[in-house]
Amino acid sequence: MSQSAAKARGLQLGLGERRVLLIVGDILAAAAAVAIALALWARIDYLGPLPTMEFIRYRAGWFVALPLLWPLLMVNLYDAHRAASWRETLRGVLLAAATGLVIYAVVYFTLEGSLVRRGVLYFLAFAVLFTLLWRGAYLSIFTAPAFLRRVLIVGAGVSGTALVQAVRSLSQPPFNLVGLIDDDPAKQGREISGVSVLGDSSHLSTVLEEQGISDVIVAITGALNGAMFQALLDAQQRGVQITRMPVAYETLLGRVPIRYLESDWLLRSFVDELHVNSAYLLAKRLMDILGGLVGLSLLAIVLPWVALSILVESGRPIFLRQQRLGQGGRPFDVIKFRTMRQDAEADGQAHWAQQGDPRTTRVGRMLRRTHLDEFPQFWNVLVGEMSLVGPRPERPELVAELEKQIPFYRARLLVKPGIGGWAQVNYGKGASVEGSAEKLEYDLYYIQHRSLLMDAWILLRTAGAIFGLRGV
Repeated sequence: MSQSAAKARGLQLGLGERRVLLIVGDILAAAAAVAIALALWARIDYLGPLPTMEFIRYRAGWFVALPLLWPLLMVNLYDAHRAASWRETLRGVLLAAATGLVIYAVVYFTLEGSLVRRGVLYFLAFAVLFTLLWRGAYLSIFTAPAFLRRVLIVGAGVSGTALVQAVRSLSQPPFNLVGLIDDDPAKQGREISGVSVLGDSSHLSTVLEEQGISDVIVAITGALNGAMFQALLDAQQRGVQITRMPVAYETLLGRVPIRYLESDWLLRSFVDELHVNSAYLLAKRLMDILGGLVGLSLLAIVLPWVALSILVESGRPIFLRQQRLGQGGRPFDVIKFRTMRQDAEADGQAHWAQQGDPRTTRVGRMLRRTHLDEFPQFWNVLVGEMSLVGPRPERPELVAELEKQIPFYRARLLVKPGIGGWAQVNYGKGASVEGSAEKLEYDLYYIQHRSLLMDAWILLRTAGAIFGLRGV
């Protein structure tokens, strides 16, 4: 490989590296905001010199935690695709500041007299300013071609085409997709969704050298022929990272490509390779019990107001009980606040819940946007029928229909259903067979990769969706 290509490869960042970079940058921006906020607070409000250690210790010791709390408020902006959009960035940063202000106001009036006001306002103002400056620099610099990995896809068939289309569907590509390689003579010189087929396996070495390729994604579902296998081995020896299409798809989109998997994938993924630590299951159950108690406490606070609103607008019932399928396909009754008209399913058939569903009442729309309609399900969590995090439970009628049309659909019943889930924070409701298939891809990704850290990440992003009124 040429020296210039090797140097360029050293600058190229993967999705995980971009996330770490964003978090570190936000912490540094918040730390700078803390320093200026302390200086202004000491100088203007107390008419004294710059803040001393004694001032910080006795009046603002808790300020040192703000740089670590600030990224938690922006948890939804650590998705690399969302971070590549200035519109999403601006909205997310302003929402983080507003959320921080609301949380602080609640604490302030609960513990009146023990906390400051202007120091926090100084911090939020400068945190927004410095974070936007940093995020603007990130968009200008780290989304430039020099910092994007250069990727070649081997295989221009159904699997390779699906991956190309997935990359092209993103508003900001996570890497430079240079082209495809395929041994089928009929594909030579063609374009697949705007990406050129650059040759066959005999050209692989030349393409890697000329294009400065950093990664090769193998999107061949059948057996590799000898020439292609040897070409890939040579590429790996030269330092090129080789990745299978399902793995690249998961890393890129955070979901499993169910329509492009081999028939034994379910056995390999959920029987041979999936070993859940019993300590994780115990910790998750303890987290569910604690979360269920906290959730029911919050439910007790909002229940009178929500119940009164529902009664005034549309009468009884206040709660809705529906049968859903839980872990292992066991049925249970899920409890929700009623958000639709009483005749929403007058024909007795299960219907998809649509975004902006006309059957939803005005109070119901607000309950959905704030996710308050889900709060009664904390009882299901407490008794062990559901978890805080997991695939959303579906109605038996819909499961019976969907598993006929979507491969691996019943695999989502391997774990307890959840109030929040990986599919909910990344996709939302699946109001069709295709939507349910995409949700399933996220659910299976969660089942494969679940851990306490991932559960905590999902809970944080769920909280971000609630404060951002992103319910449907």
